Amino acid sequence: MKVAACKYPVGMPASFDAFAGKQAALVEEAVRGGAELIVMPEYLSLELAATFDASISGQLLASLEATQTYRRAWLALFAQLARAHRVHVVAGSFLLAQGNAGRYRNRSDWFTPTGAHGWQDKLQLTGFEKSTGVIDCGDALQVFAMDEVRAGIAVCYDSEFPLPVRAQCEAGARLLLVPSCTDTAAGATRVRIGCLARALENRIFVVQSVTAGEAPWSPALDVNTGEAAIYAPMDVGLPADGVLAQTAGTQTWAMAEL
Repeated sequence: MKVAACKYPVGMPASFDAFAGKQAALVEEAVRGGAELIVMPEYLSLELAATFDASISGQLLASLEATQTYRRAWLALFAQLARAHRVHVVAGSFLLAQGNAGRYRNRSDWFTPTGAHGWQDKLQLTGFEKSTGVIDCGDALQVFAMDEVRAGIAVCYDSEFPLPVRAQCEAGARLLLVPSCTDTAAGATRVRIGCLARALENRIFVVQSVTAGEAPWSPALDVNTGEAAIYAPMDVGLPADGVLAQTAGTQTWAMAEL
C-alpha cells in the first residue's frame, strides 16, 4: 500500500469552511500521489481556535472549550473525505471534552473508506499537557483493520514508550501511525528516535506526521518543528538509516510504498 504523512502548514483559518477546504485540498493532493492511507498531525483541531476572536484563540483553555462546537462537523468532514476518495484518514488529533467536567482527552480519529470510525486516545501526557490541569490520559489501546493489515496509533509522545506499542504489535499491528506536534528540536528528535526504535524492535513500518511553521496567535501551535517521515526496520532491502521517505523545506507530504 502507499502511505502519506503530512507536514502540515499551520495557518489561521477564518471559518470552519476555510479549514475544511484546506483539509480537502491536502487530501486530494495526497490521493493524486496514490496514497491509500493519509496521516495528519497531532493538535490539528487547535487550528480551529483561529476562527474565534483573540480573547479565545490566545487562551488555551478557552480554545479547548470553544472548539468543541466543531466536533460534529469535524467527524462529518473527515468521514466524507475518506469515503469520497476511498482512503483511510487519520485526522491528527482533536482535544475532546469528556462530558461536562471541563476535562479533555487528546483523541486521534481514524476514518475508513466504508464509513467506519475508530479512535486512539493519547496515553502519555507531556509536561505541557500536564501543566494545563485539564487534559487526561487515555486508558485503552486500540488496533485497527486496514484491509488485510492491522495498524495502531501512537500519538506523539506515546511513540517514545516501547511497551504499549509492543502490545499493539502483539495484537497484530504491522504499521504504527504517529500524529505528532513538537515545538523544540529536542522534542522533534525524541519522537523521531522513538519512531525509529519502534520500527526496529518490532519490525514494523512507522508513519509520522508533523505540524510546521509558526502560529503566534496560539499558545499550543506557536512554534512547530520536525519533518514528516516514514520509517522501516533497518534490514536487507530497506534503507540503511531506516528512512523510507521524509519531507524537506516546504514539501507537504512524505510518501512511500510499503
